[in-house]
Amino acid sequence: MVILALPIVIGVVAYLAWRNRAVRGCRWRANVAGDKGKLRMYRCAACGAEAFTARKGPPEQCMRHLGNGGL
Repeated sequence: MVILALPIVIGVVAYLAWRNRAVRGCRWRANVAGDKGKLRMYRCAACGAEAFTARKGPPEQCMRHLGNGGL
């Protein structure tokens, strides 16, 4: 019975890790001083990325690779 349950448990854990891979390393913190109207500012404590969102809660994806590079 344990031998049959082990692959299922491993599969569920792998799926949950894969599903959250976009924000796994991000730790978003609200920055109320940076809010602009209805846009809420968040800064990632892990990578330093900044992002604005109009919905409740922090961004769902990491913004680390967007960068501030010019054209």
